[in-house]
Amino acid sequence: MNHMKWVEAIQKSIQYMEENLLEPMTVDQIAAQAHMSAFHFQRIFHLMTDVTVAEYIRRRRLTLAAHELLQADRKIMDLAFKYGYDTPESFSKAFRRQHGITPRETRKSGASVQSYNRLVIQIRLQGAEPMKHHIVEQEAFSIAGIRQRFSYVDGQHLQGIGNMWEEAYSSGAEDRILALNNGVIPGLLGVCVDQAEMKDKQMEYWIATTYEGEQPEGLSTLTFPASKWVVFEVEEPMPQGIQRLWKRIVGEWFPSNSYEHAWLPELEVYRGMNQPPQIWIPIK
Repeated sequence: MNHMKWVEAIQKSIQYMEENLLEPMTVDQIAAQAHMSAFHFQRIFHLMTDVTVAEYIRRRRLTLAAHELLQADRKIMDLAFKYGYDTPESFSKAFRRQHGITPRETRKSGASVQSYNRLVIQIRLQGAEPMKHHIVEQEAFSIAGIRQRFSYVDGQHLQGIGNMWEEAYSSGAEDRILALNNGVIPGLLGVCVDQAEMKDKQMEYWIATTYEGEQPEGLSTLTFPASKWVVFEVEEPMPQGIQRLWKRIVGEWFPSNSYEHAWLPELEVYRGMNQPPQIWIPIK
């Protein structure tokens, strides 16, 4: 998929969400509008917008609900059911979390509410800062490490991955994995692997290193096919630097280049104290 068309595809998925805000819809249905897997769609959507798919839908529904509450004489119970809540209590709780005031208080006082407008994806290309990167033609290689499975619905995996790194550090697993490194990429790897074929809405996260040899006891291994990779260096201070670089890759580099994502797992590479981290993305 051409990556300007990729942006158009994300916009098409937003159009689908907007047209179906009052209907039940799944991430699979939304992602299908962009011709992506649910895993990759949610990841790219979050990078481009800073909100999860579920949060976007929730914000938009509660914005419309607040406007209707102020403009029409509708029962709060009816509004709760209309905007996808099972009970007036769950609706009121979500409403207050977004608007800082209950539906009843909003109607009584006519107070201002927190509106979230429809998203429009904009790409900034002119005047973009250069991004330090190079292309690597890489033969097949293997990694060895630890892995955990997480739900990626509503960004649930983000906290879990942070906890996984903390546990790996405190338990000594990081040092053990790093000591095995004898492959093509030095350092520790963070790897997200889509598990949709095995279990719906699940992804697997690996803390690993490139390794050639017999499978180490207590660790898992994964082999990557020969592929072309674009390798970016994180030039800004961590940890914000790596998140900002991800956003720029999705929002600037891909739309301005002819390469397409090969949809293999991406790699975050942590090479040690004196070298900047890297992001490896498979391309074709």
